[in-house]
This record gives sequence, structure tokens and C-alpha cells, in this order.
Amino acid sequence: MSMSLTYNPKETEEKWYKYWLSQGYFHSEPDERESYTIVIPPPNVTGILHMGHMMNNTIQDVLIRRARLKGYNACWVPGTDHASIATEAKVVAKLKSEGKSKNDLTREEFLKHAWDWTEEYGGRILNQLQKLGASCDWDRTKFTLDDDMYESVIDTFIDLHEKGLIYRGFRMVNWDPEAKTTLSDEEVVYEEKQGLLYYVNYQVKDSDEKITIATTRPETIFGDTAICINPEDERFSHLKGKEVIVPIVNRTIPIIEDTYVDMEFGTGCLKITPAHDENDKVLGDKHNLEIIDIFNEDATLNHHGLDYKGLDRFEARKQFVKALKENNFLEKTENYTNKVGLSERTKAVIEPRLSDQWFLKMKELAQPALKSVLETKEIKLYPSKFENTYKHWLENVRDWNISRQLWWGHRIPAFYYGEGKDKFVVAKTKEEALEKAKIESGNTNLKVEDLRQDEDVLDTWFSSWLWPMSVFDGIRKPDNKEFNYYYPTKDLVTGPDILFFWVARMVMAGYEYTGQKPFDNIYLTGLVRDKNRQKMSKSLGNSPDALNLIDQYSADGVRVGLLLSNAAGNDLLFDESLCQQGKGFSNKIWNAYKLINSWEVDKEIDQPLSSSIAVQWYSNKFQEALNHIEDHFEKYRISDALMTSYKLVWDDFCSWFLEMIKPEYGKPVDQQTRDQAIKLFEDNLRILHPFMPFITEELWHQIDDRTGSEALIVSQWPKSKQIDHKVIKEFSFVQDVISGIRNIRKQKNIAFKNPIDLHVHNNENASKAYDVLIKKMGNINDLDYVQSQVDGCLSFRVKANEYFIPVAGSIDVEAEKKKLNEELNYLQGFLKSVDKKLSNTRFVENAPEKVINIEKQKKADAEAKILTINKSLESL
Repeated sequence: MSMSLTYNPKETEEKWYKYWLSQGYFHSEPDERESYTIVIPPPNVTGILHMGHMMNNTIQDVLIRRARLKGYNACWVPGTDHASIATEAKVVAKLKSEGKSKNDLTREEFLKHAWDWTEEYGGRILNQLQKLGASCDWDRTKFTLDDDMYESVIDTFIDLHEKGLIYRGFRMVNWDPEAKTTLSDEEVVYEEKQGLLYYVNYQVKDSDEKITIATTRPETIFGDTAICINPEDERFSHLKGKEVIVPIVNRTIPIIEDTYVDMEFGTGCLKITPAHDENDKVLGDKHNLEIIDIFNEDATLNHHGLDYKGLDRFEARKQFVKALKENNFLEKTENYTNKVGLSERTKAVIEPRLSDQWFLKMKELAQPALKSVLETKEIKLYPSKFENTYKHWLENVRDWNISRQLWWGHRIPAFYYGEGKDKFVVAKTKEEALEKAKIESGNTNLKVEDLRQDEDVLDTWFSSWLWPMSVFDGIRKPDNKEFNYYYPTKDLVTGPDILFFWVARMVMAGYEYTGQKPFDNIYLTGLVRDKNRQKMSKSLGNSPDALNLIDQYSADGVRVGLLLSNAAGNDLLFDESLCQQGKGFSNKIWNAYKLINSWEVDKEIDQPLSSSIAVQWYSNKFQEALNHIEDHFEKYRISDALMTSYKLVWDDFCSWFLEMIKPEYGKPVDQQTRDQAIKLFEDNLRILHPFMPFITEELWHQIDDRTGSEALIVSQWPKSKQIDHKVIKEFSFVQDVISGIRNIRKQKNIAFKNPIDLHVHNNENASKAYDVLIKKMGNINDLDYVQSQVDGCLSFRVKANEYFIPVAGSIDVEAEKKKLNEELNYLQGFLKSVDKKLSNTRFVENAPEKVINIEKQKKADAEAKILTINKSLESL
């Protein structure tokens, strides 16, 4: 292939992705090889590619591409989640823009709109992932509402209900008044909000006395059914058995006693509103209090709100507080900071609400999930610091509210056969339900028309927790060939924010339905933040467009930029300059091959000793780096694996190896050196391919005209070989010598084209085998060994060795003396100031040890520099 002067990433990315797809490299079928499976954390079908997706999927692609190169049958299953709340909200908004309302449609009509929307917009994110280079098995793409996936969810619900683990209960739930559905505790985020504490007076019935309560939510006074005092609080002992009148509402409620009341908080009197506070509900049940629900499902006040009926809760609060004040019920207000629960999805303030919901018992399911991560270590968590979080959640797990008041999703397979919702059966179809209902009710005359299916759908996570099994049809057909081959999967890459939502629940489901773990390793990425440590989000305007980044810096550049700044479990501080660095690395690799390719080859000439040494050194250096890379991958330090590869190629290969083997200007390179350089370059491409798939595949085919079976993506990961550490150590010494020569050339403006002499005082007994390299890399005319210091030279040291470069004719000696004396004067003054500080008894006695050590190090450094300058001045 002809090689262009500059690398064209857009053309390359499009060409090779099409090629990979056409050759079927991403597709996997069970065979005799060991499987390596990753299931994608299914993004919302409503989603578009953002920085979090970019990072997460880049890591997955790195792991899956490396697995292919290591000979595994690699299978990366992609897919999307139907995202009940998010998708329904999108469809409702679209209908609203068209002048329609969900309430005006039948369920079937609404679902048609939802499916139309999904078919038009769903899956965009999967197409965008292809731009990133994601090598998913697209033939296996799943959607949580696919027929087989749907059936798996329903089968699971029925099975768990029959086991007595799913039940229907009247509970206090988290209600999202905007989405008009319940939320699990994990879908509620808490934020500190500045509000007010309202002190409200209640009239004691048949008395002139008033008692004061403190509340942050005065609008809930309409639902008060008692005032509670602590029986040990002597201030209120005279109120036992009395009643108070609810202000404005004029309803009489009892004063009750319970040690639950904190005598130190507020006024020591607590208003009890069982319908709108979980703790109040517990007290209400204990004392048989009336329950008055004052809100509609959209958090407007209902008829219990009297004149405020129909008002939003916050508007009602404003107006009600005004009325309390005008009627002398409001004693005072105080500023008060408290944590307010918000819906993770809609950001609406959550309303505690009593509701009939479906629940899944979790305590029993959590035990194997706890044991596998914390005791047997059958599943490994990276980084392990998250084990404590995992442990806390699972040891304190509550029953899971799995029902949602929505239409988009998996409809709950419960069928009611009587008035109300007390009499029901759970079945897969109406026909099965009818047979069960006849038995349950004893009524053989029941007809299908007499049954009403529950309107609610299941929580989105109830389908996601089956994902590693259901994508291989392991719920419906647990003995199928694919499920037995690909499950358990290998690695799960996701964020710590869904460690409980999704990860822990998948572990529970895996043990419940297979008796096996769903994956071997859990790799938790951090959040993507900007340079100011703010979480990246579109709402904050600090999140760049992912596809624009790819257009600007290339897919490989963005992948490198993301990974260079990411460590497992730590947040990624994203900076676009990192993508520029990644793009620059691509150009460096391109130019490295372009240089090798530009050399004319002479088959007749022998390999120079310098090139032979260079090949020997880099071969060992590569193996040393390969061992580090393997160790990093083993510990899921993906960014460290990339950084090791980056430094190896940029520093060792490009900056040293190529310079060592480069033929003199206008002269050819020998065939052996050229062939060895290409082989080593190919090894570089192999280790870089998982990180930078496009440019590496392009260069792989630039090197040779290869068939489909010889493509880089399906080649072999380099094999580990024995390392000669002596060669690496000796050459490290040589690098320091060459760097010393280059530094003097740079400092004294001695052009590299001008050869110089080098005298070596070999106290270190360093190997002379590398002299040929020192001469070539330093452009040394004459290199000899001396027994003592050489006058008229500039010198430098490498360990115990001294190196002398004659300066006669190369530099202006008088100007150099002047420069050195100026530097000497500065250092002597600096040393004097440091000595003064260290001789100050007060400073030494009071300063931290760390500060004193820093000053001592400054002194030592200055003294060493002064010694070197004095020697240089002597030699001049």
C-alpha cells in the first residue's frame, strides 16, 4: 500500500470499521476455544453518546480486543434498555407538542406512539458507539422489550411470586409527582436545600393554652391526625389525654405520647401526618390514627386541602403560611437546612405516599451475593475499596418496590377477578389466569372478560438484573448451548453509581437462577469530571459533544485521551488537551513507520554492531514492558497499561531505538536491521491495538498486503519471553551517558553535525561494548579512556564515571567562564541563605520535620552543583 505523508483518521476509521464488519470479526459462535464474554451495560434507548459512555465502552473494547488477540472466543453483547420513566416522559412530551395527552389515549394507542418513537430514535447510541470503534457483536444486539427478553421477565416474576418472594403490599413509597410513578430508594438523590422551619400554634381544646410545633412542611397540616409528646417530657405532662384544634382546618385531633419524640428538637411537640411521612406512618399504625392523604398524584392538593384544592404543594404552602400568619397561628420562622429527596430522573421533589405496590423480598436473595464478593471472593471487585459500599447496601437491603405506574415496560402479569385488588392470580396469559382464578374463587362461571390485568409495569431494573442471562436466553432455556458456553461472563465494566441498582441485583439473580456468578470481575470506572472537578453534564454545559471530539481528534485520539486520565474507581478529570495528546501519539506512530519505510535497503551489507545492540536492547525492553502491561491488565489498571505502552513506543522505540538503527544520511540500511525493526514495530502495533484499533490496523496493512485471516484484529498477542535484565541495566547507564553528551551540546550550542571527542575516566568499570553506540548517538570522533581528570574540558558524571568533552574551538572559553562564575555566585548566595535558616535554633525546633528535610536537601543540591561548577572552572 502506498503511504501518505500524513495520517488521515476519518478515512481510516470508516474504511477499517466497514472492513471489520464485512469480515465478521466481531461475531462469535460457540466453538472449542475458551469464551471471553462481556455484556454491555445497556444504555437507555433514549440516550445519545456522552463522555461517560465513551469512557466505559472504550474500556470494554480494550478488554475485548485484547481477549481476541490472546486467542479467546471474544463475545461482546450490545443492547439497549427500554428505560420506562425516561422513554415514557419523552413520548408524553412529544404527544404534548402535537396537542395530545396520554390521558386521552388507550393503552394500546399510547404504546404504538412509544414503539414509533423507539424505532425512530432508539438505537442511536449504538450507531454512535461504532464511531468510537466498539467491536460489539452487533448480530446479537438485544433490547429489553424484545419478545424473548419480555417473556424472560414475566417468567421470572411468576416464579418469584410462586416462591413467595413477590407480594403486594400497602406501603409508604417514594412518589415522583412529575413522572407520576413510584421510585426505589436508590432512584432518589438527596440534596441539601436551604428552607424554613415554621413554628405553628395549635389551640388546646377547651383551653386558652396553645402548644407550638415546628415543621418544614406547613402544607401537610391538612393531613395531621395527632400531636405527639414524649411521656417523659415534664413540660407537657399536663396535656396527656387532651386534644388540639388543627389551625385553619378546625379539626380536632388527639395528643398522644411516644418516646419516639426527640425532646431536644424543635419545641418537643411533633405533628403526626401518617399519609405523608414514613416515621409518622409507623406511629400512626402503632396508635391507630386516621390516615388522611391530602395530595393528588401530581402533588396538587385534593379536597382535604379545602380552599387550596388544586394548588401545587409549594404554591399551597406559600398561601397557607400567609393565612397562618394573618390568623396569628404562625409564631415565627427560622432558616433551616435539610436534605431533600429528588427524583434522579425528573429532578422533582419526592413525595412520600401510601400506595398499593408490588414488592420483592430481598434479604434471602442478598445472602449469596454478599458471600460471593466478600467471603469466597468468587467475584472480584476492582477497586476493592467499593466492597464496603457493597457490604453496607446488601446488609441493609430493603424489599424492592418493583411496580411503576407507567404503561411503557413489562406489564405485571397479575389478573384481578373480583372487586378491588385483593383477589388476583399471577399467570403468563389471560387463559392461564382464568383457569387459576376459577380454582381460587371457586367460581367456574368466570369468563376471560371478568379478568382485569394490573395496569402497572415493572421497574426497569427488574429486566436489567436478568441481562447476563436473558441475552443468551438463559431464563427461558437454561440448558441451551449458547448460555452454557458464554455464561458466566468474564468482565463487567460499569460505574459505582449503579453498584446496587444493577450490579448487586445481577449477582442476586445469577445465583437464584443458575447457582453461579454472572461474571468473574466487576471493574468500576469513575465519573467523568471537568478540570474544575464538576461532574460533566449537558445541563451544566460542561460536557463536550462526544462525536465532535471524535471528528476533531480521531477515535483513537479520544480513546487515548480518556484512558490516560482514568484509573479504576477514581474520577476522570477530562481535559481536551489529553485528546490532542492522543492524536499526537497517532502521528508519532505514523511517522515512526514512515521513517522506517523511507530507508533504502541493501541486502548485501552486514548489520552494524550498533544496530545489533539496539535490537537486542529493545527486544528485552519490550519484554519488560509486556510483563508490566500484563500485570496492569491483571489488576484492571487499564490506564497504567496504556501509559506503559505509550512510554515504550514514544520514548524507547521512537526516541532511542530508531535513532540507534537509523542509517547515515544518504546511505542504505541493511536487510537484517530493517526486518528486525519491522518485526518489533509489529509487536508495538499488537499491544497498542486494543487502545488504538484504527491506526494500528492501517499500519499493519501498510507493512504488508495481508489477507482477511491475517488482519491485526485477529492476529496474536505477543508471547512473553525470558528477559536479559543485564542488557537493560547496562543500556540504562549508556542512555545517561548519551543524555549527558546531548545536554552539553545543547547548553553550549555545539551543533550535532560537529563531531566532538570524549575522554572517559572509567571508575564504574562500565562495559565498553556499548562504545560504538555512544560514538554514533553522540557523534563522537574519538573516544578514549583516561586515568585522571582532563584539563580544558567540560565534564559530567554518570554514577562514579567522569566524562570529559574538550572545548577548544567549540565554545568561547571566556564567555563560558563568565557564565559559570555568575551561576556560582548565585548558588553561593542561595547556600548562604539556606545555612542561615538551618542555623536558626527557633526555626529548627518549631518547623515540621518535613520542612527541615526539604531545606537540608536544598543545601545538598546546592553544594553538589557548586562542586561541579568549580571543577568545570578548573578545567577551563
